[in-house]
Amino acid sequence: MASPGLLRFTRLALAPLLLLLLPPGCPARFDPTWESLDSRPLPAWFDQAKFGIFIHWGVFSVPSFGSEWFWWYWQKEKRPKFVNFMKENYPPDFKYEDFGPLFTAKFFNANQWAEILQASGAKYVVLTSKHHEGFTLWGSEYSWSWNAVDEGPKRDIVKELEVAIRKRTDLHFGLYYSLFEWFHPFFLEDQSSSFQEQRFPVSKMLPELFELVNRYRPEVLWSDGDGGAPDHYWNSTGFLAWLYNESPVRDTVVTNDRWGAGSICKHGGYYTCADRYNPGYLLPHKWENCMTIDKLSWGYRRDAAISDYLTIEELVKQLVETVACGGNLLMNIGPTLDGIISAIFEERLRQMGTWLKVNGEAIYETHTWRSQNDTVTPDVWYTCKPKEKLVYAMFLKWPTSGQLLLGQPEATLGATEVKLLGHGQPLAWTFLKPNGITVQLPQLSFHQMPCKWGWALALTNVV
Repeated sequence: MASPGLLRFTRLALAPLLLLLLPPGCPARFDPTWESLDSRPLPAWFDQAKFGIFIHWGVFSVPSFGSEWFWWYWQKEKRPKFVNFMKENYPPDFKYEDFGPLFTAKFFNANQWAEILQASGAKYVVLTSKHHEGFTLWGSEYSWSWNAVDEGPKRDIVKELEVAIRKRTDLHFGLYYSLFEWFHPFFLEDQSSSFQEQRFPVSKMLPELFELVNRYRPEVLWSDGDGGAPDHYWNSTGFLAWLYNESPVRDTVVTNDRWGAGSICKHGGYYTCADRYNPGYLLPHKWENCMTIDKLSWGYRRDAAISDYLTIEELVKQLVETVACGGNLLMNIGPTLDGIISAIFEERLRQMGTWLKVNGEAIYETHTWRSQNDTVTPDVWYTCKPKEKLVYAMFLKWPTSGQLLLGQPEATLGATEVKLLGHGQPLAWTFLKPNGITVQLPQLSFHQMPCKWGWALALTNVV
């Protein structure tokens, strides 16, 4: 009898023939080709959201040393730093699989996570359902004894967080999924055949993706880790055709661009282009800056120094620059092995939320303006809301003179109004020669400031 994965794979291969049988008047359907899939409009909620939280959590959180790539660096590349760490802290016969039972998630409280995530001001969250190590945070039928229900926590982590997010917050729930696994024997066999064989995607990866989508209905499906294999090996276009045409999230789901070697920054719903990608200029296609609070790692590191973490000022700068250039910011945290969001991460999340309570109007549901940043004053970035005739100028340094020079806005006497978000009163402004305006900022003490790490002006009736 054929496996469920093979049956689904065959079904997807027949998708082009099934499309011909559709009766007239049915909603538009997408063929399993990049040309067709790339024509799908991105669901509006994603561009409006602007800010999400990435969570890297897995067995790699147990050694919590160096990087979430611990297994690869230790066993495959045999980097001295990682080899020595194991020699000094674990028995000589200790295997990576032995970390599994130690991944306890003992203090994981999904409701508590949901409260912290809500407080961050984010509008979506993306949890690593499975990283390159292959350990699934749900009880996958296709990851026997190497998943969070059979091993370690003995809990369905994905389900617990999904329920908490949907019941307690207004965030969209998303899942990261690694296509390949470093040391899975089926993948290694396929790799040795130069990916002419497809045993791994048919029996493991595709069935797991169907399982994830049908069981947890993620509105972000964040694919990663192509393992050097092309998209036709993964049958990415066939899967995405199913996702967009038939899945329970077909109308709301968004996907990224990591669906096979060569697809990044070229195909998919939105582009990521590279980790920590922040071009500083407008891109013609919707994109996302996925980045980490810890400068050196996506997973939690017990050896991190305070200087390894981005400051709130640096994070606000990332958000402002990203949104002004048409992107979304996906900011990553790494919980501990027992499920704690450490104090440094929680502080940064709550600080972002504090800033967004004042300045969210200049971030959420905004559009890019004709200029992304100012030509006269550095670190001034623009967004706009055309229907409301509003342009927002976000500035990261409060001028000591009390005057902010803006070279881009073209104002009209008697019509243009300038306000500082969180302050509310109209501010005086004058024309700046040859172009722009000079805004007289209010004289405020430190405690009177509407926020501490960056400010936004709302400019009405400028072009």
